[in-house]
Amino acid sequence: MTEEALELEKKAIAKEYKNLLKISYRTLSSADKKLIRSAFDVAVDAHKEQRRKSGEAYIFHPIAVAKIVAAEIGLDATSIASALLHDVVEDTSYTLADLEQLFGETVARIVDGLTKIDKMPYDGDVSMQAENFRKMLLTLNDDVRVIIIKIADRLHNMQTMDSMPDYKQVKIASETLYIYAPLAHRIGLYNIKTQLEDLGLKYTEPEVYTDILSKIKESKEEQDAYIGTFSKTIKDTLDAEGLSYEIKGRPKSIFSIRRKMQVQTVTFDEVYDKFAVRIIYKSELANEKFLAWKIYSIVTDHYRPNPVRLRDWISSPKSTGYEALHITVMGPKGRWVEVQIRSERMDEIAEKGFAAHFKYKNKNNDDGGLDAWLNKLQDTLENHDISAIDFVKDFKLNLYAKEIYAFTPKGDLYSLPKGATALDFAFQIHTEVGIHTRGTKVNGKLVPLSRELMSGDQVEIITSENAKPTNNWLNYATTGKAISKIKSALNADKKVVAAEGKEVLMRKLKSLKISLDENTTNQLVSFFKLKTSLDLFFRVGSGIIDNKQLKDFAASRSNALVSFFKKIRKPTSPPDIHKEEITEKYDQLVFGKEEQKLDYKMSTCCNPIPGDNVFGFVTINEGIKVHKQNCPNAVQLQSNYNYRIILATWIDSTQREFRSELSLTGIDTIGLVNEVTRVVSNNLLIDMKSVHFDSNDGVFTGKIVVVVKNKNILDNLVQNIKKINGIDKVTRV
Repeated sequence: MTEEALELEKKAIAKEYKNLLKISYRTLSSADKKLIRSAFDVAVDAHKEQRRKSGEAYIFHPIAVAKIVAAEIGLDATSIASALLHDVVEDTSYTLADLEQLFGETVARIVDGLTKIDKMPYDGDVSMQAENFRKMLLTLNDDVRVIIIKIADRLHNMQTMDSMPDYKQVKIASETLYIYAPLAHRIGLYNIKTQLEDLGLKYTEPEVYTDILSKIKESKEEQDAYIGTFSKTIKDTLDAEGLSYEIKGRPKSIFSIRRKMQVQTVTFDEVYDKFAVRIIYKSELANEKFLAWKIYSIVTDHYRPNPVRLRDWISSPKSTGYEALHITVMGPKGRWVEVQIRSERMDEIAEKGFAAHFKYKNKNNDDGGLDAWLNKLQDTLENHDISAIDFVKDFKLNLYAKEIYAFTPKGDLYSLPKGATALDFAFQIHTEVGIHTRGTKVNGKLVPLSRELMSGDQVEIITSENAKPTNNWLNYATTGKAISKIKSALNADKKVVAAEGKEVLMRKLKSLKISLDENTTNQLVSFFKLKTSLDLFFRVGSGIIDNKQLKDFAASRSNALVSFFKKIRKPTSPPDIHKEEITEKYDQLVFGKEEQKLDYKMSTCCNPIPGDNVFGFVTINEGIKVHKQNCPNAVQLQSNYNYRIILATWIDSTQREFRSELSLTGIDTIGLVNEVTRVVSNNLLIDMKSVHFDSNDGVFTGKIVVVVKNKNILDNLVQNIKKINGIDKVTRV
C-alpha cells in the first residue's frame, strides 16, 4: 500500500473508534473510556500486520464486533473491550497472561472463552456442529457475555462474507441458521436473530433470497400507503386520549416470509401478513399494563380482532424476558394485520435483549429470566450421558416450542414448552421430585404421567421414596431436562445391577477354577459379543447370562488352551476381532424416541455398520437413509434439513423389554395374595403392569401382567412363585 493509502486507512480506523464511543447504548464513564481506549490500542498493535480476505486491515473486524456489542446489544465497557480483543490471543503474539495483566481477570476470562470456542477440537464420534454447540454453551458457566460477543462476531462475519469462496459461504451460513440464529433468539436478541436468518438464507438459497427481496422492494410503496391508512384511523382516538406514542410499520423478515411460503405452500403474494404494525407508547412502570390494554381497546374498537391470535406476553412474559400484546385484526380491504403494543421499556428489551433487562433489573426486582434459563440449561449440560446430537435436538425442541403456563397447588407458576407432559412438570419443579414421581393429578383428577398439559392447568405431583424411573418414562417426557435426568437415573440403576452382577460372576467363575481379572473380563466380553464390561456384569446380574453359558465359556477357554499348546511350535498372531462380531448383539436399528422398527437403507457415502453412531435422514424418494454421525455429509444435512433428521439407535435384542401374562391357580390361603405380589415387586428388573386375583370356594386364580427384559428373568419369576405355599400351577398365557 502507498503512504497516502496507509494514512487514509489510519484516519478511517480513528473515525471508527470515535464512532464506537458515540453509538454506545450505555453512558460511558471516564474509566470506561480509558479501558476501551487501552483495548483499542492493544488490538491495533496486535493486528497491525493482518488483513482480511477483502484486503482491508483486520482491525476493522474487531471494531465492527465491538460496535454491534455496544449499540445493537447494549453491553457494558468490559464487553466492548473484550470484543475489541476477541481475536488477539488466537491470531497474534499476545498471551492470555498479557491480557490479564493489562485488563484484569474478567476481560481475560471472556477472551479465553471466545478463543476456546474457535479452537474446539473435532470429535469424530458425533456431528462436529452438535459437539461444538454443546461445548460453546458450556462456556456460559464462565460468563454469558462470551456467547453474546460470539453472536456479534458471527453477525459481522455474515455481513462481510462476499469475498469468501462459495463452499465456505454455504458452510458458515448453514452453521449460522443451525446454531447462532436459534441461540440469538433464545437469549432475546430478536433483531440480530432476524439479520442472521436473512443473511443465512442469502448464502444457502441466493436465488430465493434475491427474489423475495426484490418483491418486498416492489411492494414497499403500496404497503407504506396501506399502513398509513390503517394508522390514521387509530391515531385520532389515541390523540384524543392524550397518549404519547409512535406507530411504526415493520416488514417481516425475508427468512420468515420464506418459511411461511414453505409451510403454507403459498406464493409471495398469498402471504397475508408480510408486515406488522407496532404501537410504542410512553408510560411510567406502574401504568404500563393499564395503558397497553387501553390501546388494545382502542384498536379493537376500530378493527375486528381475531380472538384466536391474541398473545398476552405482558401478564406472562416469555422466558426470554419479552413483553408485549400481540393482536391480529381485520384491516382495510379485508386484510389481516398484526398489531404489536409495547411500552418504550418493553420495546427496548425486545430490541436489545437481556442487556436492556439488566438496565431495569434493579428498578423492579426482575431477574429477567436469564439466571433461571442458565440454571435450566446447566442441568442438561452437566449430563454427559446424553449425546451431543440428542442435546442439540432437545435444546432446539425446547427453543422453538411455544410456551404454556401451569400452576402448582400452591399457585406457583411454571413455564413449559407446548406439548409438555405432567412428568415434565415434575422435573421442572425439581429433579428429585421428578425422579420420585409416583403419580400426577391435573385439576384435582388423577391422570397418567403422559398427560399433555394445557395453559392454566393446576398440577399436583405425588411422590414416593420408592418410586423411580422406568424405560417407559422416556416415552412420557418431552423436555430436554426431563429426558436427560431419566436417562441418568436409568443408567444409575444399570450400574447397581452391574455391581451385583460382578460379585455373582466372581463367585461363579471361582467354582469353575477361573479368576476374574482384566484379561478374563475382556475374553468374556468378546465371547458374548458385547461392547463393554458394564454390559457383561449387567447381563450376569439380571440373569441373561446363566451358569450354562459360563460353562460354555470355560470349555471354550480350555479348548483354546489345548489348541495353543498343540500349535506352540507354530506361533501365530491372534485373529483380529471384527467390529461386526463384537457388536453382533447390537444389530437391530430402531428410530425415534419410541424406538420404532422402520424400513431403511444404509447410505453409500459413509457405509455405517452395527455399533456406529448413526442418524436417520428422511429422503424424498428413497425412504430413510442411515448416515454415520461423522459422515462427510452430516454437517450439511444437519444444517439444512434438520427437520428431516430422526434419531437412530442400535439396540441389543437381549435388552428389549417384552410384555407377558402369567396365569396362577392354587388353594386359597390367608396371605397368599400378599406373598405373590411381594415376590414380583421384590425383583428390581420386573415392572408389574396389572394384577387380578379371584377366590371361588377355596380355589385361588390370578392373572399378572409383567414387563421383563428377557426370558431368563421371567423363568426365574415363575419358579419363585411356584415355591409359594398354596400355589399349584403357574403358566404363561
